[in-house]
Amino acid sequence: MFETEAVLKEVFGLPSFRGQQAEIVRHVVQGGDAVVLLPTGAGKSLCYQIPAICRPGVGVVVSPLIALMRDQVEALRQSGVKAAALHSALEPDEARQVRDDLASGNLDLLYVTPERLAGGGFADFLSRQRIALFAIDEAHCVSQWGHDFRPEYLQLAALKERFPGVPRLALTATADPQTRDDLIHRLRLDEARVFSASFDRPNISYTIARKENARRQLRYFLRTRKGESGIVYCLSRKKVEEIAEWLCDEGFPALPYHAGLERDVRDANQDAFLKEESVILVATIAFGMGIDKPDVRFVAHLDLPSSVEAYYQETGRAGRDGLPAAAWMVHGMGDAALRRRMIEESSSPDEVKRVERAKLDALLGICETVACRRQALLAHFGEAHEGECGNCDTCREPAELWDGTEAARKALSAIYRTGQRYGAGHIIDVLLGNLTEKVERGRHQELPTFGIGRELDRKGWQSVFRQLAARGIIAVDHAAYGALTLAESARPVLRGDRRIELRRDTAPSGKRRGTSGEAEVWASAEDEALFQALRAERLRLAREQGVPPYVIFHDTTLREMTRRRPRSEAALADIPGIGGAKIARYGRAFLTVIREGAGQDRASVT
Repeated sequence: MFETEAVLKEVFGLPSFRGQQAEIVRHVVQGGDAVVLLPTGAGKSLCYQIPAICRPGVGVVVSPLIALMRDQVEALRQSGVKAAALHSALEPDEARQVRDDLASGNLDLLYVTPERLAGGGFADFLSRQRIALFAIDEAHCVSQWGHDFRPEYLQLAALKERFPGVPRLALTATADPQTRDDLIHRLRLDEARVFSASFDRPNISYTIARKENARRQLRYFLRTRKGESGIVYCLSRKKVEEIAEWLCDEGFPALPYHAGLERDVRDANQDAFLKEESVILVATIAFGMGIDKPDVRFVAHLDLPSSVEAYYQETGRAGRDGLPAAAWMVHGMGDAALRRRMIEESSSPDEVKRVERAKLDALLGICETVACRRQALLAHFGEAHEGECGNCDTCREPAELWDGTEAARKALSAIYRTGQRYGAGHIIDVLLGNLTEKVERGRHQELPTFGIGRELDRKGWQSVFRQLAARGIIAVDHAAYGALTLAESARPVLRGDRRIELRRDTAPSGKRRGTSGEAEVWASAEDEALFQALRAERLRLAREQGVPPYVIFHDTTLREMTRRRPRSEAALADIPGIGGAKIARYGRAFLTVIREGAGQDRASVT
C-alpha cells in the first residue's frame, strides 16, 4: 500500500492536501464509506483517485458522461496513472483491451457509466476482480429532488450487497439538504461518514441583471473578454444556434451545442471547446455536467435556469482553477412564466412539481434580492454567510430601495378589478390610463384603477410586477395565457397590513463592475509574454496528442512557472501540478521556453 502523501506529491505534483481531502482519503483508504459534498474546484476527484491507487485492486468510478470519462482518464494517464474507461463509444478491440487490463490487474482506475455497472453481466465480471472502491460521481443524480435525476443511478444501491466490504463514495458539488438526505438514503449510505465543506466559490463574481436587450447586454459583458473561454446558456435549441451565429458575426469564436445537433457535429464542437484556448460554447443544459475544463473564465445565462441547484452547477463550471471568473445572467418576468409553464406541463408527479415550483421560487428570490447574492445563494444550501462579499453586483453597487407599498396595492387592485384574466402588459395599460382597444373592449377605463399609476412609467411598473411575482405575491396562470392572479399573500398587502420594499432598477447592462472576474495583471510585459509562450507550447503539445491543453498543465501551473522561472527539473518539481511523469514527459520543452524567454540559449537546457 502506498503512502497517500507520496502519491499526492510524486503522481499529482501537489505539495499538500487541501481542506478535508486528507481526512477523506485516510478514511476511504482504511475501508470506510463516505458521502463527499465539496464545491466544484475543491478537488473531489483526488478523494477517490488517491485511495484507488493506494488500496489493492482497481477503483471503479461511476460517471454519467463519456466526454467526462475521456478527459479524466487522459489527465490520469498524463500523470502516469493506469486508468481506462469502458463505454459504448469504444471499438470492440478497445473494449476487449480494457477488460483484459482489468482482469490482469493492470488498472488503478476504471470509469464506467451507471447503465453498464447496473448490467448483470458486467457486474458479474467485476465480482471476479479485486475492487479497491466504488466512487459514484455526480451523486445528486440519484435523487428525485435533484436537478438532474437519472433513474439508472437508483440501481447503484445494489453495490452494498453485491460487493460487501468494498468502500463506497458518493460525491457531488450540488446538493441542498433535501437532496443530500435523499441520495444518502437511496444509495444506502446511511452509515457512511459525511464530509461537507463550504459551497462558496469566492473566485466567482456574480452578476444578475434584468433583461431588456439580451444581445446588447451580452455584447457589453463580452467586450473585454476577447480571448477568454466561456459558456453561454440558452433555453432553446433554436436560440443556441442563433446566438452562436450572432457571436461569430460580432467577432467571437462561438460554437453551438445541443441535443438536436448531429452527433458528430456536437462532439466536434465540444472537442473544440475543450482543446482550444478561447472558444465560446453556446449551449442548452445538455452540455456541461462534470466538464473538467479548468480555465472557463465566464458562464453567461440568457435565460433563467430551472433551480438554484442548476444555476449553481452551471455557474460552477467557471473558474475551476481557482482564478477569477464571472457568472453573469439576465432575466425577465417572461423567463419565470415560461419556467412555471414547463413545470405545469411536465408529466412529473404532483409532489415533484411542488418541489420544482419551490426551487424556482428560491432562484427568483436570489434574482430579486437586494442583499448579497452570495449570502442568498449559500443559504439555499443550508450554509450561513455574513454577506457583503464584495464580489457580487449587489455588494459592489448596493441597490437603492423605495417604499413600494402603495404601488404594490395599486398593481394588485388592478389585477383584481380586471378579473385576474390579463397579463402584465394590459394591467400596466390600465394603470397608466392608456385607452387601448383591449381596455375599451373590457370597459376597463371605467374602473377606479384606470390611470392611477402615472407616477411610474412602463418600465417602472414592469419592475414592480416582476418583483411581486418573485416574492410569490402574484402568480402567472399558464392555462389562461399568462394571466396574472393574486396569491394568498396578496391579502395583507391589499389591506395595507404589510409594507413592501422594492428595489429601484438602474439602467441594465452587461458592464463589468469593479475588478471582479478580471484577468490577472502581470507585473511586466516580459512576464505576460512568457506566460503566453508557455500557453502556446502547451497548445502545440496538446494538438500533437489530440488532448485538451489542461490535461498537460493547468493555467495555474503555467502562472507559477512564469513567476518562479525554474531553471532545472528539480525546480520544476517544486511547482504545484507537476509530478514525476510530467517532468519526464514535458520538462525539457517547458524549460526551453522559460530559458528562451529569459534570453538564454536553447542548448543550455539540461
